[in-house]
Amino acid sequence: MGQLDTLFAPERVAVVGATESEGSVGRAVMENLLDGYEGDVVAVNPSSETVFGLDCHDSIADVGGVDLAIVVVPPQIVNGVLEEAGEAGVRDVAVITAGFGEAGSEGAARERDMKAIAEDHDLNLVGPNCLGVLSTRRNMNATFSPKSAIEGNISFMSQSGAFITAVLDWASDHNVGFNDVVSLGNKAVLDEGDFIDYWGEDPETDVILGYLEDIENGRDFIDTAREVTKDTPIVAVKSGRTEAGASAAASHTGAIAGSERAYEAGLEQAGVLRATSVQELFDYATILEDQPMPENDQIAIVTNAGGPGVMSTDAIGDSGLEMATLTDETLEALEADMPDGANIYNPVDVLGDAPSERYEQALDVVLQDPNVGSVVVVACPTAVLSFEKLAETVTDKFEEYGVPMAASLMGGDSAQQANEILGEAGIPSYFDPARGVNGLDALREYAEIREHEYAEPRDFDVDRERAREILERTKERDTNKLGVEAMELLEAYGIPTPQGAIVSDKNAAVEAAKDIPGNVVMKIVSPDILHKSDIGGVEVSVPDDEVASTYDDLIARARNYQPDATILGVQVQEMADLDAGTETIVGINRDPQFGPLVMFGLGGIFVEVLEDATFRVAPVSEPEAEEMIDEIDSAPLLRGARGREPVDEAGVVETIQRISKLVTDFPAILELDINPLVATPDGVVAVDIRATVDQEEL
Repeated sequence: MGQLDTLFAPERVAVVGATESEGSVGRAVMENLLDGYEGDVVAVNPSSETVFGLDCHDSIADVGGVDLAIVVVPPQIVNGVLEEAGEAGVRDVAVITAGFGEAGSEGAARERDMKAIAEDHDLNLVGPNCLGVLSTRRNMNATFSPKSAIEGNISFMSQSGAFITAVLDWASDHNVGFNDVVSLGNKAVLDEGDFIDYWGEDPETDVILGYLEDIENGRDFIDTAREVTKDTPIVAVKSGRTEAGASAAASHTGAIAGSERAYEAGLEQAGVLRATSVQELFDYATILEDQPMPENDQIAIVTNAGGPGVMSTDAIGDSGLEMATLTDETLEALEADMPDGANIYNPVDVLGDAPSERYEQALDVVLQDPNVGSVVVVACPTAVLSFEKLAETVTDKFEEYGVPMAASLMGGDSAQQANEILGEAGIPSYFDPARGVNGLDALREYAEIREHEYAEPRDFDVDRERAREILERTKERDTNKLGVEAMELLEAYGIPTPQGAIVSDKNAAVEAAKDIPGNVVMKIVSPDILHKSDIGGVEVSVPDDEVASTYDDLIARARNYQPDATILGVQVQEMADLDAGTETIVGINRDPQFGPLVMFGLGGIFVEVLEDATFRVAPVSEPEAEEMIDEIDSAPLLRGARGREPVDEAGVVETIQRISKLVTDFPAILELDINPLVATPDGVVAVDIRATVDQEEL
């Protein structure tokens, strides 16, 4: 879409729909712009001769040299205004007007036309149905928010305009400044990825914040954010944590996945820090804006009270940080400097009678310890401690040592001035010490994100045409489901499967069993019967002399269970050595925003009960597949717990990648499960499969 410089720092802004009518959006936008904007404001309204003393133009086509147009006219005439703006050479537009995609079929049609107009004229279009755009670069408030912003280096986007108005009101009282603020609205043209891409190259933006309700182009978002987070942290609150729709899924993966799983995986893969509340969003933002990166994950606490020290320690236990182990040199120095009764071990307790000078002594020692990557200073008010002097001490030590720091001054009015001193130095201060720990933990997490190396997905030699033929077989039937008859699909993508055959009479079953050494497994083959075990549709360890009768039994059970089911036959299959291996599951569920979501976890019949699974958005690289194994609780079972021989982990990793490639190559695959994928010390084997296919995509 190109650069957005003139969107946030225009020389000339036109308000189409400018008015002096009380209570109108057009009036609010005009008043906000005229209150300090360092550029020219143009009023456009054919019904008025002047607005707030400015000559009013009949059409934006009559005005030359407009950089940004703010559109606040009725929805029926918005697209006409956009045509005029495009023909007049306007590049940037914010459509505040509602009545588009959120307003039924008529509105949706208007929004489709809007997109076409924007494409024809190469418009950078914000909205529609939005609050507008605000930037402190030129003191521009082109919104109808009652509050503007103070200057800062945080750029903020939100899908909720009301959320922006609340944040601006709160931020003015907490000295939180912004560079750019944009209300995304319906995201007809510009979306979160466009703004992340722009702010990632903007020297005036140190932190990107987002309040997101959905991400429409998940894979593009991941790719864009990964590049940006190498230099600029992104923190987001994602609302709407719902599992809606999961109950309708046909596969295990689909039943477990849900949209929240996709967002969780997608944001993690994108390198986005996820905040769970508005408080966390701005706690993270302020510490990321001003603090250096920690040298390590170890944190020290310096406190004058035992209870708050324990609270801080508990918060560290819930985080990704570790309590720093102080060196012998540090302990010796603290023992020499601190009075009897002080605790010299982490958390360092300087005692309740400590003045700011004792804090200074302790901090001088602790901050020089090479094991300490960050510090939380905790203080309760006492008669001998000046919070203001302590704040000055902490500020001096922060500037001297350059170690990330947060403070918890546990007071009310007595802490206000001290908190202002700390805030001006870029040191966040909170009443609750856990918030300081959480903020420093976000700093640790971002340091890891910056160091993370993303690998390209591995390519494999596969038989795509054979796979396509197998998937297209669903067109020959009334169902879009595939079962064990699709084992060849896995073979086409190099995934090991047991020896076996699908047969349609008991004599053929007997012949097939002769070619397989030892006893066999027999399964009913029906796209209409997904949970075969539940109806007795699977028999294991069948000897040769029972194959024929087992065939008849399986067919009879299937007919009794579902008389109208399509029965394709019975699969006669080599038995997998379950005693020597571990049953796992590899599956995918296609998410509407992020595309194929790959799952790995503990398999077998307990997959939906235990839900010991982890997810990644495809395509999945080799390091990501390895991380998936690390993340499940049952990973020790794969690695030799309780005397078991470790399984072929490399085979599991490769299978995850091959499934990732399969579903990336074929968007028609909506759901797919390999369950179980039996992992043994000698390799892996896919014992069963089921899939759902979008036949129109083939």
